[in-house]
Amino acid sequence: MHIPVLFDEVMAALKPAALQPSEGKRFLDATLGGAGHTSGLLRAGAQVLSTDADASAIEAAREKLAEFGERSQVRQCWLDETPALAQQLGFVPLDGVLIDLGLSSNQLDTAERGFAFMREGPLDMRFDQARGQSAAELINGLDVDGLMMILREYGEVQNARRVAEAMWAARPIQTTSQLKDVVAGVARADRKTRVHPATMVFQALRIAVNDELRRLSDALPKLIDLLRPGGRIALITFHSLEDRIVKNAFRDEAREVRAQPGFGLEQLERAARLRLITKEPIVAGEAELAANPRARSAKLRTAERV
Repeated sequence: MHIPVLFDEVMAALKPAALQPSEGKRFLDATLGGAGHTSGLLRAGAQVLSTDADASAIEAAREKLAEFGERSQVRQCWLDETPALAQQLGFVPLDGVLIDLGLSSNQLDTAERGFAFMREGPLDMRFDQARGQSAAELINGLDVDGLMMILREYGEVQNARRVAEAMWAARPIQTTSQLKDVVAGVARADRKTRVHPATMVFQALRIAVNDELRRLSDALPKLIDLLRPGGRIALITFHSLEDRIVKNAFRDEAREVRAQPGFGLEQLERAARLRLITKEPIVAGEAELAANPRARSAKLRTAERV
């Protein structure tokens, strides 16, 4: 069963409890997943546009959210496509935006999706299985330098070249267990955390397959554009690469830029667009971690449109 992370904290950050259906407040859940957060927003009386790249998540959510009628709209699209979709549907301006960048339990627990090395399955890793290269196709089509770049940039993998060379030599790699065994043969678990060496390799490949960081960077300023003054954006990240993008984007949008005489037009005057609600990210408490260990890496950052 999918358990939404930091549920109470997200609801408090987006302030849905005070909403009334007649007020017509609009919220966008741009990473629907198991629909836990969306359900909370709908129960509070909001209108919610929920999107996800995963067709199976969309199908399950439409059935789960049917009781909310016209207040719930569910559409399949990528994160960076959601701003245009919201505008096309006339679902603007937005009173709140939620982005939860974690994998759903269904994705992790379904062996055929290939996201987890604990289960034997094909190396797919695509959120949208109808489009793009699978992880196996990516691995088997790259040279050592290409593999090394992905491991370094998206997984911060130690000894990335050694791991990349082992992956290249073992091609074709088609399954999760094959990849796990190849990595385990040349890399060791982290001494402090005891994290399996394949963990960051799988993360790196998933990010590359789905172009996650580029999509996140592209989506953020466009979604902020769609927020009404006083509207909030809440974002849950699960690793340092995501969190760095969000932290820097929020910081930059909360900063006023003044034109400096003598510097030509390089720096144009711009008012701050966000006010930071969380100076430091919110993390899961002991009770939530006991109930849902997958929340251990979750960080929630919130900002408000000014």
